[in-house]
Amino acid sequence: MEAHSVLGEQVRMPVQIRHADACSALFLVDAGAARALLADAGLEPVAVLGKAVLSLAFVRYVDGDLGPYHEFAFTLMAKQRGRKDSTGAYIHWLPVNQSFTCAAGQSIWGFPKLMADIAITPDGRGHRCEVRVDGQLVIALRVADGFPMPGGAGGASIDAYTWRDGILRRTPWVMNPGAVTGRPGGARVELGTHPVSDQLRALGLPKGALFSSRIGALRMTFEDAATVSPTREGR
Repeated sequence: MEAHSVLGEQVRMPVQIRHADACSALFLVDAGAARALLADAGLEPVAVLGKAVLSLAFVRYVDGDLGPYHEFAFTLMAKQRGRKDSTGAYIHWLPVNQSFTCAAGQSIWGFPKLMADIAITPDGRGHRCEVRVDGQLVIALRVADGFPMPGGAGGASIDAYTWRDGILRRTPWVMNPGAVTGRPGGARVELGTHPVSDQLRALGLPKGALFSSRIGALRMTFEDAATVSPTREGR
């Protein structure tokens, strides 16, 4: 079983998340702005009605191999240029609030993790997440409560793309959700003045979500990352 040394501790593959909860929202956004964010990685956006697909999510990890922490994810659905069946989730920005998972994410998978203040709180009939970096507001996302969804809804076996130090990596990632609720719309975004806030503005936010959801009981598995060789077209 593969193991990685992180801050003097051994992290064995696959990494297991035994309990977490999460809220997420999907948006259709400007394809040109998404293409610009994906260009360095040699990826292109997956288009729906001429728009790119953006996911914003916040996760409260309770029990897992990397310890308890909070995380916010800014993700674009993407694919490799000239390669069929290569759709995955490109993780563009992934702040966390604990140093061990930050170091593990960077060194093992090339995740764009950084340290931030991430507050996740109940907010009336919903949940709100506020992300600050060096005291500066980047984004606040509120996801309203939805309606119960069938068992297995929200589950996915999808690869995560990451771009770090000039290397494109692809990580197998499996979600096993429970207590899932969802609804059309249902999300509200507030943006700060951080450079990442400006990237989200360029994509067209704040705007209404296509769909939002909450997973009350989430288990996940992350395999080791594999380096993706560039296509001739993408070089």
